[in-house]
Amino acid sequence: MKSLNSFDKFIYLLIVANVIAMILDSHQNIHEAYGNLFYQFEFVSIIIFSFEYLFRVYSAYKQQKFKGAINYIFSFFGLIDLFSILPFYLNQFVKVDGRFLRILRLFRLTRIFKLGRESKSLKLFIKALSAVKGELKFTLFLSILTILFSASAIYYLENEAQPEKFSSITESIWWATVSLATVGYGDVYPVTVGGKIFASIISLVGIGVVAIPTGIISASFVEEIIAQNRKKKHPLK
Repeated sequence: MKSLNSFDKFIYLLIVANVIAMILDSHQNIHEAYGNLFYQFEFVSIIIFSFEYLFRVYSAYKQQKFKGAINYIFSFFGLIDLFSILPFYLNQFVKVDGRFLRILRLFRLTRIFKLGRESKSLKLFIKALSAVKGELKFTLFLSILTILFSASAIYYLENEAQPEKFSSITESIWWATVSLATVGYGDVYPVTVGGKIFASIISLVGIGVVAIPTGIISASFVEEIIAQNRKKKHPLK
């Protein structure tokens, strides 16, 4: 990580303080006593983060005009910067449902990712992901197909025996997802012989489904590290 200037250090400390404040504010007794103080702190933080975001957009525009600004806005950290301030403005100016508001508040956690802006390791990881995005898209497509097939199969195998748990293919998607992810919470499970045999097969398939993207990302990450080390040893090549 390169050396930080005073402003960057201030922003990093502000991010950490925001995360701590959000955790403390989740406690009912603390919220009742200091809720207004937490709101004022977030309000000031949002103003600072907003100016930081606008400054970065302007800096990108100065370097490459409109193209530079667009590239930053839709970059990983550009989106992180936007999502870290957007929920506050939506809450202030748009009337939203309470459940949706709770989901929006989760986006405040994206401020944590701002801490990795100058991290070479994180940038290397993002570069590795970008290098294999085609393979990852195919893996995601394959995973979705496998989940849908598994949900359909277990529905037809278990619906008659457990109509309340496997009432539809849609309801069965939960079982298929946790089974393929090899999590297996145990809240929903097959009781028929056919269902148990199929579940055993799916559990084995799930190991491969999880291993494929892990292997792809790991291989790409290692390649990026090797390429970076070569550049350090032979900077002119």
